[in-house]
Amino acid sequence: MSLKTRLMLMIFGLPMLLLTLLVGVTLVLEDRQRHAALGDQLTRDAELIAPALDEALAREDDRALSRLSEGLLALPHVQALSLLDDQSEPLLQHGRPGDLPRLPDLEATRLMERDRQWLLQVPLTDTASTATRLVLHIDTTPLLLGFYRHLASAGLVLLLAGLLLFLAAYITLRRVSQPLEDTGRALDRLALGVVPERLAIPPASELAGLTRCVNDLADNLETAREEMQAQIEQATDDLQESMETIEVQNIELDIAHRRALEANRVKSEFLANMSHEIRTPLNGIVGFCRLLARSRMEPRQREWLDHVQRACDNLLMLVNDILDFSKLEAGRVELETLPLDMVSLIDEVLGLQAPLAHQKELQLLGLVYDDVPADLEGDPLRIRQVITNLVNNALKFTDRGDVIVRVMLEQAEGNQVLLRVSVSDSGMGLTDEARRRLFQAFHQADISHPREFGGTGLGLAICRQLVEQMGGEIDAESVPGEGSTFSFTLPLLGSTEAERAPELNLDGEGIVLEEPHPPTRRALRHLMTRWGAQVIAPATAETEPPASLVVAGLGSEDLTEARLAGWRRRLDGLGCPALLLVNASPPDLPALPLPHGGEVLAKPVSRSALADAVVRQLAGTSRTLPPTQRRQVASPVRLLVVDDTESNRLLLSELLAGPGLTVTQAASGEEALVLAHERDYDLVLMDIRMAGMDGIETTRALRRLGGVWKRVPIIAVTAHVQGEQHRVLREGGLDDVLIKPLQPSRLDQLLEEHLGIVLPPRPAGSEPSAHGETPREEDQELAVVDLELGARLAGGREHLARELLEKLTDSLEDSERAIRDAIEHADEEALLDALHALNGACRYCGTPRLGLLAETLETRLRSRGTLSVLPLLPDLYTAMAELRAWQANQPSSTTKAMARASSSDSDR
Repeated sequence: MSLKTRLMLMIFGLPMLLLTLLVGVTLVLEDRQRHAALGDQLTRDAELIAPALDEALAREDDRALSRLSEGLLALPHVQALSLLDDQSEPLLQHGRPGDLPRLPDLEATRLMERDRQWLLQVPLTDTASTATRLVLHIDTTPLLLGFYRHLASAGLVLLLAGLLLFLAAYITLRRVSQPLEDTGRALDRLALGVVPERLAIPPASELAGLTRCVNDLADNLETAREEMQAQIEQATDDLQESMETIEVQNIELDIAHRRALEANRVKSEFLANMSHEIRTPLNGIVGFCRLLARSRMEPRQREWLDHVQRACDNLLMLVNDILDFSKLEAGRVELETLPLDMVSLIDEVLGLQAPLAHQKELQLLGLVYDDVPADLEGDPLRIRQVITNLVNNALKFTDRGDVIVRVMLEQAEGNQVLLRVSVSDSGMGLTDEARRRLFQAFHQADISHPREFGGTGLGLAICRQLVEQMGGEIDAESVPGEGSTFSFTLPLLGSTEAERAPELNLDGEGIVLEEPHPPTRRALRHLMTRWGAQVIAPATAETEPPASLVVAGLGSEDLTEARLAGWRRRLDGLGCPALLLVNASPPDLPALPLPHGGEVLAKPVSRSALADAVVRQLAGTSRTLPPTQRRQVASPVRLLVVDDTESNRLLLSELLAGPGLTVTQAASGEEALVLAHERDYDLVLMDIRMAGMDGIETTRALRRLGGVWKRVPIIAVTAHVQGEQHRVLREGGLDDVLIKPLQPSRLDQLLEEHLGIVLPPRPAGSEPSAHGETPREEDQELAVVDLELGARLAGGREHLARELLEKLTDSLEDSERAIRDAIEHADEEALLDALHALNGACRYCGTPRLGLLAETLETRLRSRGTLSVLPLLPDLYTAMAELRAWQANQPSSTTKAMARASSSDSDR
């Protein structure tokens, strides 16, 4: 409690409280005294008049009764009176009696009080026969009003006294507190470092001493501040020049930093825009080169076209590097989290880089250690991009020896694993200075490397930024003239609880292993041992028990006639099938007849391909396949084909024909969803562009069904997949892509990769050529119908080719009508749907002229819009009319017979 409050309570509060209590007690006592005096007076007067009233009542003297009653009513505060008999019945009443409770019969006088209403009872007579009473009704409201008047008067007196006391207390407080407040404000200013004005000395001695102390303190503070200010000014003068210099330098650095950031932003935007601008016409060039490759050309023209295609591929790779680098610089690269298998990923990368290794006669080997988990989650696209770049660089700068990719587990904690991926080569190596600037953009180890080996120096910079964005680190070790090792760490989601299961169980089968390349030999020996085989050295192969298989590696020096003859004699002596692993591209593999059967495979051989080859050569032995890795061929497999074009569905169903395979067709995404609710399927082939729900919408709807539909492989079947469309398809839930026109070998490969099944061998000639060539004729004009080409496109089934051709001819009128309506209404989406459907139907029929026009129109519409297709529409209508005319000249009976045969063959 403050001093001011306590003084106010002592001067004003306490006297006021005592005065209020005194006045209150006085008023209460005075009110009680008035009530008691009134009661005594009324009782006395009533008792005095009671005998006369009893006598008048006995004489029945009305005049006396009236006179006595008026006298009683004249008493103070009497409101009414009543004379009651022994039955409390009124004998006489005057005035306005109040509503009071009845009093019992009493012999003595009694006064009853109830609020402001009193009841006074006085007995008159009390004989054996009668008992008469006088009852007075009294109203004390005037007494209450008098009390209120006294209370108001006392309140006014108290208010006046309070005002006087407050005035006295205020004056006293001002005289005491004012000097204290002035002293407090002065101390506050001193605490803030401000010297206040000198305080006036008050008359009280106690306050005067305090004031003088404060004034002295202010004087001392002023003196100290003046001295400090002088020192500060001196120090400020000393530092002023250096501060100005530092400020100028900071401004210059800030300006330079802003310019650098702006230049980097402009550069990134320029690279992104230019890469997109270059990609658009380049994709058109690549597309039209592929279209041109489908036409008839002379060998010299095809060679020129191949050079153009390779140049376009190199330029597209360069543009992709620039686009990736600009995206990374701008921070627009988003990482995905998808399931991945490092074994499959490494095999895929090495398979793509194998032609360059074969060209330079280098050994290319991938080693994924056994402790690397099989089920991992990360961004397979970006990991593949980094490894591909490192392997390509290693092959580019290596002229002899080998390139080895190793994937090993470095650390595991919970559901997080840390892998280390290294790419080692035996190339030219790097100096320390070159290694320090190696991961900088547009820098290579030597100034002559761009001219000699090509490239822009962006690859390693992109790799570094991608690895760092994935949470890892990349580094390089190198010795000039001995080779280099690039390694990076890769944090991924996964668990090491479940080990990778072996692909095979060879159960002690004897395998002779002969491989001249030591790292490859050690890797094959470890893999065969892991599969449960007994590996036999070549030197003891003739003395050991008979082997079941020979696995031998051949180098380029083994491909001479003399060496091949020696290999034939040796394999004939071993008496078992052989797997020859040749370091050459498939077109360069030797046509070596194997005495006891076998296969010739191109290095590097993927683990799954090697396992499948071993299975094929050891057919009939006791080896078994783990159910999680391989599906038995005889097990039932349900496939779902979703396409809105009947000919496409029919072709896919024919190509998938095989024992143990059940194919169900769906003409739309909605129908596919209905079938998915009824039963589960093992694999889905999904057309992307369909009316209603397209392929991506249907795939997302299937994934939302949950259960097995979250894991069922769904393969996109489409003709246009470029650039970012691969990412869009994977984000939509699709697992792989099958490009139209369909190649049966690619379809078989997808079934083997995703389901682990192998279809029976297809008839010879069922594969379409690499460029979709048609048989050459004397003239260079494309034929209206080429049945031989149609048979190849239909997987070697001539009857199916004829049936597809008939279905295409029957749909031409509807297609032409849809195209004309879309042109008339300027509906580009409807036009694209019509051309896409026509192009898809032509891809599986031997109609070179119409197929080329349909594909050209669809490509132009996608890249350049509606105006670009208008000049070619007359040629399209002419080609459609020619095809209808050709079909009209064919014997109808033959066509119907072929259709019946096809229906009977494809019925399931």
